[in-house]
Amino acid sequence: MTTASPPIQSTLLDRTRTWVSVETVLTAGLFAVLFARPLRLLALDWWNNPEAGHGLLLAPLALWFAWKEGLSAQATPNRLLGGLILLFGVAFRYLADLAAELFVMRGSILVSLLGLVVWYFGFRQALRWWLPFTLLGLSIPLPELILSRVALPLQFTASQIGASLLAWRDIPVLLTGNVIKIPGHELFVAEACSGLRSLTALLSLSVLLGAITLNKVASRVLLLAAAVPIAIMLNGVRVFLTGFLVYFVDPKLGEGFMNITEGWLIFVVAFLLLGGVAWAFGRAERWWHTRGLPPAPPAEYAEEYDDRTDPGAEAPDAIHPDEQAPAHG
Repeated sequence: MTTASPPIQSTLLDRTRTWVSVETVLTAGLFAVLFARPLRLLALDWWNNPEAGHGLLLAPLALWFAWKEGLSAQATPNRLLGGLILLFGVAFRYLADLAAELFVMRGSILVSLLGLVVWYFGFRQALRWWLPFTLLGLSIPLPELILSRVALPLQFTASQIGASLLAWRDIPVLLTGNVIKIPGHELFVAEACSGLRSLTALLSLSVLLGAITLNKVASRVLLLAAAVPIAIMLNGVRVFLTGFLVYFVDPKLGEGFMNITEGWLIFVVAFLLLGGVAWAFGRAERWWHTRGLPPAPPAEYAEEYDDRTDPGAEAPDAIHPDEQAPAHG
């Protein structure tokens, strides 16, 4: 008794699927081995460092957006470009490890992921996943050298705004650097109160809002830029509120739980303002898109207009020359 052999095309397809699955598993395993230390240090930083805690939210969001976008129908592997990017990523990973440079070593994770995407699906797919890559980039903490250089000007700016608002409320105030002196009290605007954490969070939220609500690149860039003055101004308002409560109500309100609560409330206000800016940009985009279209017909003529412009409506019967009405002489 003979058995029918499976079709050659089906056999090749099964082998291809098996090879792809094996290749995927091997690639994921090698990636986990090569980048185990950077991934572990990055996860610990997300968990332990308050300045980097937003990574716990951004990384899962990046994976979700990548899954939501899916693969492009025109996705084609680019082995040469993907291999070069992957080679650079692995090289940077080990060179940064030798130099004890955490930021570059963590950034090599993102570069290598980009190389893998280009290797398997091409550069167009990498462009399609611009939002996940951006979120992953924002989740990588900046070096301490950059943070300290940015935090100090933010401290001074918040102190100046807070002192100006206190003086506007007729409260005697003396500003010395980042120390605000009011009668009977001194407010020290520490690095933790510089607003750097809220600025980082607002920048990440502006990227998300821009991707979800806006279509134009220019609008997204403007929204990202708007997050900076919003964060700086509201952090100055937070310093003012702290001084106001300390002076008029209770000095204990400037520390502990109340200070943390103020920070969260100010951040909520900043998020609402950023959402309002995104809404305004969205309205501007819709106006710009529809400015060249003809106006809609009046409501009382809408039904008649629809009947006349209905493509499915039957055309009136043509009048045959022999059926023309006789002329009356």
